[in-house]
Amino acid sequence: MPIPFIPDDAPFTGDQRAWLSGFLAGLHSRLAMPTIAGTAAEPVTGAAAVPLHILYGSQTGNAEGLAQDAADLARRHGLEPHVASLDALDMNALAAMRRLLIVTSTYGEGEMPDNAQLFWDAIAADSAPRLEGLYFAVMALGDTGYDGYCKAGKDIDARLGALGATRTADRVDCDVEYEDAAAAWLSTAVPAIAAVDGVPEASAAVPAASAPTPAKVPSKRSPWNRKNPYRATVLANRVLSGASSSKEVRHYAFALGDSGLVYEAGDGLGVKPVNNSELVDALIGRLRVAPDTTVTVKGSEQRLDELLTHSYEIGVPSLDLIEAIAERSGDDELQHVLSTGDRESLDAWTWGKDVLDVLALDTTLALDPAELLALLRPLQHRVYSISSSPLAHDGTVHLTVASVRYRSAERDRGGVCSTFLADRVAEGESAGVFLSPNKSFRLPADDDVPVVMIGPGTGIAPFRAFLHERRARNAPGRNWLFFGDQHRASDYIYEDELNALSRDGVLSRLDLAFSRDQTEKIYVQNRMREAGKELYGWLEEGAHLYVCGDATRMAKDVDAALHDIVAEHGGRTSDQAEDYVAELRRGKRYLRDVY
Repeated sequence: MPIPFIPDDAPFTGDQRAWLSGFLAGLHSRLAMPTIAGTAAEPVTGAAAVPLHILYGSQTGNAEGLAQDAADLARRHGLEPHVASLDALDMNALAAMRRLLIVTSTYGEGEMPDNAQLFWDAIAADSAPRLEGLYFAVMALGDTGYDGYCKAGKDIDARLGALGATRTADRVDCDVEYEDAAAAWLSTAVPAIAAVDGVPEASAAVPAASAPTPAKVPSKRSPWNRKNPYRATVLANRVLSGASSSKEVRHYAFALGDSGLVYEAGDGLGVKPVNNSELVDALIGRLRVAPDTTVTVKGSEQRLDELLTHSYEIGVPSLDLIEAIAERSGDDELQHVLSTGDRESLDAWTWGKDVLDVLALDTTLALDPAELLALLRPLQHRVYSISSSPLAHDGTVHLTVASVRYRSAERDRGGVCSTFLADRVAEGESAGVFLSPNKSFRLPADDDVPVVMIGPGTGIAPFRAFLHERRARNAPGRNWLFFGDQHRASDYIYEDELNALSRDGVLSRLDLAFSRDQTEKIYVQNRMREAGKELYGWLEEGAHLYVCGDATRMAKDVDAALHDIVAEHGGRTSDQAEDYVAELRRGKRYLRDVY
């Protein structure tokens, strides 16, 4: 049987999928192994190899990276790993599995990542199969700064147990500083699952260097990461929005230099911010100590001003700090907010406040530096969607970022990272960056496939990258962009570029929605509904649909509009429209990069 070319991480064409289905069916019948729908599982290399399925739910790539770490360790324990996203799994395959590791992040306020939602819907349904023959373990990733900490992993873990599966290791819940906890868990969870039914001694003793080689060898990892970012020189830092805009949107270009960083359109770039020196000085003044006061952190003495500048989150107060100050200050309002357990009320109280604001609740309260640092969270990087194509912007990477600025309690405030970039990293200076791959947000490998992109405001970032990428590839497929903001005169960012792309025939259709240029507000979802018949026609022709931007409102409104369009113009019931959209997701034809 001839083997068709199948690009890495690409949706399959009909011919490729037919070939793959036949191949996996044959492999399944010969090896009595479950297959994962839509993925090419790694082959078992020897008779002693024992299969381990490793599934991930990932919004920004962290869970996928840890799944690959688990696979590397599994090979050292005589197991043959098969790595795939959660939504690639068929329930019949799940019912036939023996060993399963799941690594999943939690998205938003306790939601499943996009590439785990279909899996969750399937196992949460009454029709889900019983799993008495399955042994499993779950690693959950989350952020204690959000409600629903690690909820996706907790829900999956509990549901698998309820369906009769057996845990080989207790679930671990990892916060944003996840590396050490994840490594410790894998060091026990992988051997534990290898012990199910016993692993042949000869196989378990195979050293890593001579272990069976998988069909797809993971690429060498970059040395640059959030703990060791690359110092990239800023080539451009310019304002895109007009003078009359209520927003400040900037375009940044970074030189990749000798970093060896290689990205794809659709990826994100992590930026490690530096805290505002004025806020650092104010906090040190509040503590009534000298800036060069030393504090012992992780066994070494470090200057307080350096720690507050580079290592701790001071722009956003931690829950630990809020609870400690509430208890010690006796502030009635804050204690009431905390006593209700209502996250929305706490978020409303916290909005616009930084660490200095929380300490100001009781100006007589004395805290020593070590005590304060123990109540703060580590300073986190921020990830922004890349707005450039490596084919069109060789040696550079671009970002499109809205600077967050506001005034509260007679102080000017700003977003921790957005104002760091805007105000404290001029052209010619450098910032710490690293790549955040997003394999779940890629252009179709087939350049003939039409593409629909919905990205208002800075949500246009990855679609600028997509359009430049399609032009550089001479892709004949049609491209349709929905873009909007408040006012055309001041908020139409990249207008000249979009006009040029339209003139060149790269941008086949451009629908604009400037919400405040008329009495009735018009948003991208309104433009979608107006063009519903044509949009549905594109989907029927195989178009891929992408959404980028605000998850709380825009993405939900766009999703609702999509369902309505499918129902109206496809002549479907609401349930049938739900199935249609689910099939788009399953086929990697409805992808979102939302935040």
